Amino acid sequence: MIYLDYAATTPVDERVAEVMSRCLVSPELFANSASSHAPGRRVNQAIESAREQVAGMINAAARELIWTSGATESDNLAIIGAARFRSNRGRHLVTSVTEHKAVLDSCHALEKEGFDVSFLHPDEFGVLAPEDVSAAITEATTVVSIMHVNNETGVIQDIRAIGEICRSRDVLFHVDAAQSFGRLPIDVRADHIDMLSLSAHKTYGPKGAGALFLDARRIGRVAPLLHGGGHERGLRPGTLPTHQVLGMSKALEIAQRNLAGEPPRIAALRDHLWQRISTIPAVQLNGHEARRSCHILNVSVAGVEGESLLYGMRDFALSSGSACISDAAEPSYVLKSLGRSDQLAQGSVRFSLGRFTTRAEVDQAADAFAATVARLRDLSPYGLPDGMD
Repeated sequence: MIYLDYAATTPVDERVAEVMSRCLVSPELFANSASSHAPGRRVNQAIESAREQVAGMINAAARELIWTSGATESDNLAIIGAARFRSNRGRHLVTSVTEHKAVLDSCHALEKEGFDVSFLHPDEFGVLAPEDVSAAITEATTVVSIMHVNNETGVIQDIRAIGEICRSRDVLFHVDAAQSFGRLPIDVRADHIDMLSLSAHKTYGPKGAGALFLDARRIGRVAPLLHGGGHERGLRPGTLPTHQVLGMSKALEIAQRNLAGEPPRIAALRDHLWQRISTIPAVQLNGHEARRSCHILNVSVAGVEGESLLYGMRDFALSSGSACISDAAEPSYVLKSLGRSDQLAQGSVRFSLGRFTTRAEVDQAADAFAATVARLRDLSPYGLPDGMD
């Protein structure tokens, strides 16, 4: 099977696996980092070195980085934790309807606690206007959460412009960067980001590892979601998984080092794939043609049922949308927000490419896609909608 679902997760880079394997079997690195004895101090030193390294990649200080189990936990801790901690200042949040479920569900959970949330709608290309964010902010707003790169369409939001607005209004700005780190440069100072969520497994690292940046000058603390110890400045209890932390650090280091070369190569493959399949009648690009990340190509196909399309492409690992909602029968809420009909939203495919994708694999995918669409349309009693042939 040819793997083209890098937005769902990435294979662990061999160099990362080597670091993790050495850590697991090393007699020097098995101890609990919270222990005060010599073995514990050695492990703590390794973890703090990794913290400093990852923080430096986003222009942060080591003390501003909290280890978590992934971007989902980071999103929850940032949004719910900050909203609860600052509830005496206001109980209003701003986000977008196209955010990841980790953000949307966190906001819905806060609504049940009596918080108010404004869910903004992007334009037909998935781009959110910064002025819409500004207009939604009120005196009661404490948190704005907007993702950097959309996990379904790859659309890039102007986080710097939104960050400037939030900073000028003294509102905390949270960014989910799970899909953007290693593909786009991130500078939390220049982008005016107060909280940033990172994931390891979207960047060729291990699953179950993530981080949350909290700007020490803007937000020294959030209300913890879990309780049970003083780990991670009392914000996230639990014994740290040393091998995952060091694996994440190595994965992000490789991605940062390859930032100048890898994204352009992947973008060229994405563009080649789109060039091949855009010649198929009634295939529509979802998202913005220019403002999108290098690794995601999302298309809708008229006159074709989505599950049949994926089954016809069963030799390829693909997705019809976010991996977090892939089991749902409902059409993608992201594509619906862009104005796609139920049929087009359900008849969509997300190709996502990565470090190990080759041009030959892209060509095979394009050939198989064209053949599958043609075959399914021949079998359909309805054919293409009028004017789309």
